[in-house]
Amino acid sequence: MENFVGVDVSRKCLDVHVAPSGEAFQVSRDADGIERLVQRLKRCAPAIVAIEATGGFETVVAAGLAAAQLPVVVVNPAQVRAFARALGQRAKTDPIDAAVIARFAQAARPVVRPLPDAQTVALAELVARRRQIVQMLVAEQQRRSRTGDQRLARSCERLITALARELADLDASLEAAVRQTPAWREKEDLLRSTPSVGPVLARTLIADLPELGQLTRRRISALAGLAPWTRQSGQWRGRSFIGGGRATVRGALFMAALVATRHNAPLKAFYQRLLAAGKAKLAALTAVARKLLTILNAMVRDNARWDEAKHAAPSI
Repeated sequence: MENFVGVDVSRKCLDVHVAPSGEAFQVSRDADGIERLVQRLKRCAPAIVAIEATGGFETVVAAGLAAAQLPVVVVNPAQVRAFARALGQRAKTDPIDAAVIARFAQAARPVVRPLPDAQTVALAELVARRRQIVQMLVAEQQRRSRTGDQRLARSCERLITALARELADLDASLEAAVRQTPAWREKEDLLRSTPSVGPVLARTLIADLPELGQLTRRRISALAGLAPWTRQSGQWRGRSFIGGGRATVRGALFMAALVATRHNAPLKAFYQRLLAAGKAKLAALTAVARKLLTILNAMVRDNARWDEAKHAAPSI
């Protein structure tokens, strides 16, 4: 009989539930507690240990279990909540949540993938921090443009200067991190051989989409939240939408796709053909982002640099 473990993570403790046996227990979220958890889980040899993503608190737990060669999966909280609603589970406590996570793992069988190593996690944190600084910088620039008070404008200017300096420091740190790691340096150079792919997208893909080059085009599109899904019932056909996946990757791909519609000849032609066929601009841009990701996935898989003749978009 296969065992499926659900782990609900809070700041101080871990609530654990094993399905289908119903065994439940709690350990502290520290080195001793994680070690006790490892020893107990090894005895039950679980098929999947599912941990709900909880604002970063789950990272050290997932790393500790993965280091012990346990089959760890960090699951999406939204999917777990939807599963709980489908079960009619309204009560919410940490032990109940652990049981729901275990049942979700048993029903959905999420794919176990290797967790990012410490270097990749550090790079992802740098990329995330850069994104935060850019958002703050844009917000301050907008505030400065709206204010008519000179004192407030000077305050905005001081903060903009400080944020710009911090952004430059982060870019230097990212450059050093990537260039000092041979595998990352080669991967970045390969990705950036593509017109419209700059350092931000290349480093976002390295940090936040390590599966690039290892999955089919459909699965990599789904991970980035670019795979379309359709709503339909009987004779009714709804519109197709994209969503889910890794929003940071999707956002970086959209920015690169926007540049590609101007400066990448095959993708520009692809975009123009979609518009000529009656596609809305946003739908056409989404298709360009998905096609760009598909091309980059194949380039990494084959370890092949950009080839304009090879990647020319087919007619539609």
